[in-house]
Amino acid sequence: METYANALLYAIPFFIILLIIEISYGHFVKNQTYKVMDTVSSISSGLTNIVKDSLGLAFVVISYPFLYDYLAITEITATWLVWLLAFITIDFAGYWNHRLSHKINIFWNQHVIHHSSEEFNLSCALRQPISNLIGYFSILLIPAAILGVPYKVIAILAPVHLFAQFWYHTKHIGKMGWLEYVIVTPSQHRVHHAINPEYIDKNLGQILSIWDRLFGTFQEELDEVPPQFGILKPAKTWNPVFINFQHFLQLSKDAWRTKSYFDKLRIWFMPTGWRPKDVIDKHPVKIIEDVYNFERYETNASSSFKIYVVAQMLIHLLLLLFMFYNYSAIGFQGLLGYGAFIFFGIFCYTLLMDRDKNAKYLELFKSLLGLIFIMFTKDWFGLNQYFYFGSYVMVMYFMLSVTAVLYFTRVEVVGVLNKQ
Repeated sequence: METYANALLYAIPFFIILLIIEISYGHFVKNQTYKVMDTVSSISSGLTNIVKDSLGLAFVVISYPFLYDYLAITEITATWLVWLLAFITIDFAGYWNHRLSHKINIFWNQHVIHHSSEEFNLSCALRQPISNLIGYFSILLIPAAILGVPYKVIAILAPVHLFAQFWYHTKHIGKMGWLEYVIVTPSQHRVHHAINPEYIDKNLGQILSIWDRLFGTFQEELDEVPPQFGILKPAKTWNPVFINFQHFLQLSKDAWRTKSYFDKLRIWFMPTGWRPKDVIDKHPVKIIEDVYNFERYETNASSSFKIYVVAQMLIHLLLLLFMFYNYSAIGFQGLLGYGAFIFFGIFCYTLLMDRDKNAKYLELFKSLLGLIFIMFTKDWFGLNQYFYFGSYVMVMYFMLSVTAVLYFTRVEVVGVLNKQ
């Protein structure tokens, strides 16, 4: 986990720089693809995913080293050919994992967050799940284990393969000629994220586009069918935790409500969107029918409120980077507490973005816990070692955060209502 944390310490600033470049380009060409609230929600989703993954908070059904030890029929050295073979194997497994996520109800729950944005830009790539609490991906790497691909090669290439899927989440790059036949391009991935009937569940490849062409899931972007983005059952929230578990909650309700014991079991493994007949009649769920004319999610947000939520997001990003920088010194128990604080903080300000009245109480609770922790430890997880006034900065942050939340929930909201 510490190796992964060190990698993210360098990867995160790189991703942020690319976001800034795309935002700046959109501004100069007068084709901005970013909205503040949506972007904050996307980046915040990525932060929650990073917290979960960096702390190893998942149950792994079976590991690749275990498969390698018991299934390898030969042992091959890490030559360039092995690296190439390993990359192709990971990409092939990624295609089928992705396809499962789109086709099976329970697997869609861990992927819906990635499709939940109604915009399409680089920040969408950061919408990664926290609901993938059971790790089964290694099962799809059985071919690599049989061939004897060393697990160190897989361990290095897996995050590289993931990070390489970032760049094609953009509207600013058109079709790329002959490369459209080789790799997944922005054009192909716009199709994948679209909710148009022509595009649903198409282009499931991750790096190489050959798998979609081989297995019948390829669809070219059509000039006459402009992609519309989001999910057919809109999330209607900026809070990444709610988005992560909305589908699971719906499945749970349907399983509880149906009278058929068989349906209570099979609903989890049926095709995405399948619901028991008796539940459909009594508890209909509204989905988007006209993809070109549907109400996109918005909440009241003044300029000062937008500045506040962006500031909260950046502060939590800095806190996360400090956690990675001081990873070993904080220790495992400390990391769990630190990670929980970041996670809860993100939950608080994204709940406030939804204008939820409970946000102020949660923010008060979070800040109070932070102040009590500093009072007893005289520090903030070792921050004073780098800045002798570090804990005082955190105290100021908590006090300003509470003041701002009270303003936005008591003063500004009243002002908005009076104007209406």
